[in-house]
Formats: sequence, structure tokens, C-alpha cells
Amino acid sequence: MNEQQNRTTKQGSAVTVIGLGPMGQAMTRTLLASGHRVTVWNRTASRADGVVTDGATLAVTPSEAVKASDLVILSLTDYQAMYDVLDSATESLAGRTLVNLSSDTPDRTREAATWAAGHGAAFLTGGVMVPAPMVGTEAAYIYYSGRGEVMESHLATLDLLGTPKYLGEDPGLAQMMYQAQLAVFLTTLSGLMHATAMLGTAGRKAQETLPELLSFVDSIGAILRAGEETPGAALDAGEHPGDLSTVTMMGATSDHIVETSTSLGLDLALPLAVQAHYRRAIDDGHGGDNWTRIIDSIRRRR
Repeated sequence: MNEQQNRTTKQGSAVTVIGLGPMGQAMTRTLLASGHRVTVWNRTASRADGVVTDGATLAVTPSEAVKASDLVILSLTDYQAMYDVLDSATESLAGRTLVNLSSDTPDRTREAATWAAGHGAAFLTGGVMVPAPMVGTEAAYIYYSGRGEVMESHLATLDLLGTPKYLGEDPGLAQMMYQAQLAVFLTTLSGLMHATAMLGTAGRKAQETLPELLSFVDSIGAILRAGEETPGAALDAGEHPGDLSTVTMMGATSDHIVETSTSLGLDLALPLAVQAHYRRAIDDGHGGDNWTRIIDSIRRRR
């Protein structure tokens, strides 16, 4: 069988999707559109109505859903939900591959991989980095980690959901990258809302403010790249040259944000957290270093 024939066969194979929130529904429809036979299960069965109309088969029990396919994709609230669902179906797991695209901690994903292996199943951790409407588009990408041969054997199918970015054998790596990306995302969202609230006190409406703020967010990558040809190289080398933006300069800016927010009566949780990073670096004698020096206090918990 040549490579094209093999890819076509895998794209027409059976896949099970467990969990039919917006993400699970989007993945099911993407797989159906590519010719897969998709079996689904959800705790609230009515959530399957739409995808069943589109061609999916609704399993009555988790065990039935697992038995229907060699590849089982999980899109659940967290990893505890996986145990809640599959503890009644463990006798069906042997020989299957579980791809858990739910959010949780890296340690819990490693525990889940061990649990799956104990029941004879292969396991891949995944982190979907786009919202449901973007699943299956060229903009979609998903981080994976786990055994390389398992990833390779299901690559053609997983590629349909979004560009696979394989990080390595450690089941916790994909979850670590997922949480790291969300740390940037969620703090950015909080920053946007804080800035919008700040400008709102001056009578600026959100529809006037957000386009300006989002334009600035879009430029942050270019700003950081302008200061270093290979972002992160100096950090890896333990170097923090203070020739551009020093800890003291950025710390003064953080002070001004706290003072402004205080005078406007805004919540101070976010600006105080940022200010604390710079104050710690200054207290440690690194005021003349680049702002990246704040990573020291982030790395060590106090």
C-alpha cells in the first residue's frame, strides 16, 4: 500500500469522540467531513443531536463508544472527567489509543498516561490552541506529547483537526505548553480589561478603546524581536543586558500604573502582581539589568 492509499484509508477509518461541548462537536464535524466514521458519546445525550444528524453514531455507553474505534479522542472539562467516564469502560481500553485534549496539569496528564497503560491503552496528551470555530482550518494547531510511534500511527487523522506540533515523549509536555500559552493569553485578557476599565473612567467606550489596545497587542511580538535577534537566547545564557529596557525603568512604569489605578478606584490585583516582579528584582540588586531579570523571582516561589 503506498503512502497516499494509506492516508486515504486512515482518513476513512473509525474514530470515537467523547465529550460534545463546542470543541468536541467541531472535531466530530471535521472528521465526518473528511470521511471518517465517527462514534460519539456525551453525558447529556441530547448534545449529540446535531452531529448525529450530520452522520455521527451515538453510543449508548462509554464502553460501546470505546469499542467502536481504535482511536478515541477525549474533549472533556478536565482529566477527572476522563476517569468518571471511562472507569466503567476499562475492559474495553486494551489496544486502543486515547488522545486526551482536555485541560489539566502536566502531572495529571502523566498520571493518566500511566493509568491508560495499566489498562493496555496507548495515550497521547494534546492541547488545542484555537477556539472551536477554527478547528480543522489552516489556522488550527494542536500540541501533542507521548510515544512517538503512537503519534505517527494516527498523524493523518489528527492532522485533520489542526497542524500537529509534536513536543516529545513526556506526556506532560503538551499540557505544559498548553498551560504556558494560556498563561500568556489569560494575563493578556486581564490586561486588556484593566486597560479598558482605566480608559472607561475617562469616558472612553470599549468600542473605541479595544481596537487601539488590540493593535498594540499585535505589535508586542515585533517589539520584543526588535530587541533580540533570537528571542530567548540571552535568557538561556543567563544574560540580561540593560542597554534597552531596564528593571528600574520598567519598575517605575509599573509604579505609575498602580498609582493611576488606585486614583481611579480600580481593582489592583493585576498591577500589584506586575509591580511585585520588578520590586523583587530591584531589591535583589538587578535594577540596571534588562527587564527579563524578573524571571528570577518567578522561578523561585516565595
